[in-house]
Amino acid sequence: MGTGLGALAAAGPLLNANKAFAAREKELNILCWEGYNSAQVLDPFRSKTGATVKAESLTNDPTMINRLRAGEINTWDLINVNNPWARKVMLPEKLIKPLPKAEFEPFFANMLPQFKAPYKWAMSEDGKDLIGMVQRFGPYSFVVNTDKISRKTAEDTGWDLFNDPALAGKYGILESDDWNVFNIFIVAGIDPFKVHTPEEMTKFEETAKRVFKGAKLIGDIASMNQALISGEIDLHLTGGTYSVSPARADGHPNLRAITPLKGPLAGGKGGISWIEVTSTVNNPNLSPLAVEFLKYVQAPDVAHTVAFAEGTFNPVAQMGNKACFDLFTKDELDAIQWDSLEEEMARSVEYDIVPDYDKALDLMNAAKRMRG
Repeated sequence: MGTGLGALAAAGPLLNANKAFAAREKELNILCWEGYNSAQVLDPFRSKTGATVKAESLTNDPTMINRLRAGEINTWDLINVNNPWARKVMLPEKLIKPLPKAEFEPFFANMLPQFKAPYKWAMSEDGKDLIGMVQRFGPYSFVVNTDKISRKTAEDTGWDLFNDPALAGKYGILESDDWNVFNIFIVAGIDPFKVHTPEEMTKFEETAKRVFKGAKLIGDIASMNQALISGEIDLHLTGGTYSVSPARADGHPNLRAITPLKGPLAGGKGGISWIEVTSTVNNPNLSPLAVEFLKYVQAPDVAHTVAFAEGTFNPVAQMGNKACFDLFTKDELDAIQWDSLEEEMARSVEYDIVPDYDKALDLMNAAKRMRG
């Protein structure tokens, strides 16, 4: 009898865990950048699995990660953020868990050359674990209306455009905290991705005040593109293929994402690129659909849908697979500036973490408030 009761007691937590796990077999929650929350991407997966899929999109990585830290590790199954966070922050903090390598590594063979396995940002620092899958990527610096500022001028002058008093009142700022911090540093002639001296932080603060004061408007992607089309602004910072592609697809090829030829970044590079990594959250009751969804978005047709999901249009790593690449029309390739993508990525350093980000963000937010 004793044994029986003991066995039952031991089985209790197990039965509860199984119940919780079973309850999540038809549920998937995704915390992501815009695009993965699109019905075009999610509806076919919902139909295929009969699952309830919820996706929430935000516009900066630190906020998403802070939500996991604050206890939402129990809510989300997948998190989709820019390249350094999985490897440098989320895995060490046990916010995400590695993927089954044997199941997922073969997908990298069908990706563009720069993403072939072992791809740095998809691996743990020690190179042992596969910690996420890559898909969308692109250069992200600023956008100009080439009818007002030629591509050549923009590439040659680079970030100094935003130091030109003649352009005050003619540019916008696309709201995205982490990217705005990067950009203010670069306009100040400082590499954002290093530890900064007090003098550099003072220069950052002065630049932030001036850049925000001179901005005609601050807003989201739709309002920036609209302001460019209407002629209200000639250029805006924090922008790239990701933000301008919908306007280009709508018949405004004169609007173009620019990657400067040179700048204060490592190696004298002028721009920053991003590569999204999607990882499984270290949720104690992780939905089994998390890994299924990661496999689903690798398929050529779904990868193309992800690239052209409503909202923003982007190149995807899966374009290395001819079956995927061939799905892109000439106009779609033009919308994502495929013609110059390789050279612009080569002129960019990869998104990284600003060591004194919190301090810089406080200074920048104070500068923004001074606009009134």
